[in-house]
Amino acid sequence: MSLNSYGHLFRVTTWGESHGPALGATVDGCPPGVPLRADMLQHWLDKRRPGQNKNTTQRNEPDAVEILSGVYNDTTTGTPIQLMIRNTDQRSKDYGDIEQTFRPGHADITYWQKYGIRDPRGGGRSSARETASRVAAGGVAREAIKALAPNVEITGYMTQMGEKKIDRDRFDWATIAQNDFWCPDANAASEWEEYLQWLRKDDHNSVGAVIEVVARNVPAGIGAPVYGKLDTDLAAAMMSINAVKGVEIGEGMAAAALTGRDNADEIFMGQNGPQYASNHAGGILGGISTGQDIVVRFAVKPTSSILSPRKSIRKDGTPIEVVTKGRHDPCVGIRAVPVGEAMMASVILDHLLLDRGQTGGVRGPIG
Repeated sequence: MSLNSYGHLFRVTTWGESHGPALGATVDGCPPGVPLRADMLQHWLDKRRPGQNKNTTQRNEPDAVEILSGVYNDTTTGTPIQLMIRNTDQRSKDYGDIEQTFRPGHADITYWQKYGIRDPRGGGRSSARETASRVAAGGVAREAIKALAPNVEITGYMTQMGEKKIDRDRFDWATIAQNDFWCPDANAASEWEEYLQWLRKDDHNSVGAVIEVVARNVPAGIGAPVYGKLDTDLAAAMMSINAVKGVEIGEGMAAAALTGRDNADEIFMGQNGPQYASNHAGGILGGISTGQDIVVRFAVKPTSSILSPRKSIRKDGTPIEVVTKGRHDPCVGIRAVPVGEAMMASVILDHLLLDRGQTGGVRGPIG
């Protein structure tokens, strides 16, 4: 059974390992006639690319994407699109010491328990390097969305690093691309910079984060009841990202503290259709989009690869103390932002295609 794919009509299969010669994705189900060139995808890969600043891993990969099939004259043909990203800056020798050892907090031990074999070089298939493939595929999804719902905008940003949160009163969309953290609060970004440098250099530690991804101008009516819910697929997509330990839609866990009066988003009739007084539902009701902003939030755990010694065991069961070498992100949340955007784009496109196939765009009239 292959469990390396996601999506229904827009189907993505990723392949490759952290220290192999290359990794990539096979994208099936992209409509024909979509303009597509490698540079369109490269823009998004550059957001995720390692080694760009002192706050991320210093592995220096160009992450240059190649389109091997499914495109003719810079236009999709409707056949499978093969994307490849070559690995160029592997340091496999950094992982020689852990071939017989399970690193705490990593998937080393579970991969071994399940398969009886594992690739210790950078974590192999379990490495967050796999997400480069998703970002490339998400770039394809974005271009197809332009043809089906051109007003859709998908933006991700960090809202929390460790215990340090943004001030929502200082939220500025324009600030997101102006700092290393994709943070909408300039003051918080400055504080995070100082904190993360201390954490990495002096404390030899790492920290978790919360990322929020918003899709604006998504048309009402995509998604399906019960088992085809838009929020079900979004939650699964975000949860599949490496290091993610929690996902919320809209108000999320905080909804448990609200009353029914507070939580229900009141509806009014506006000049262009229904309008809502609030968006506790995160733009989705009964698994179907309302036309409001779709808001997804996910939490990533601290990077498990740290220089502080941690206790573990070897394959033979003997105890050992592990210090993880190599180049790692002190906060994996930074580079998880474009990954979250890519997964949002893939799911939104998938449901736009599903809705087109089921209803042909038919909608119940209001007003």
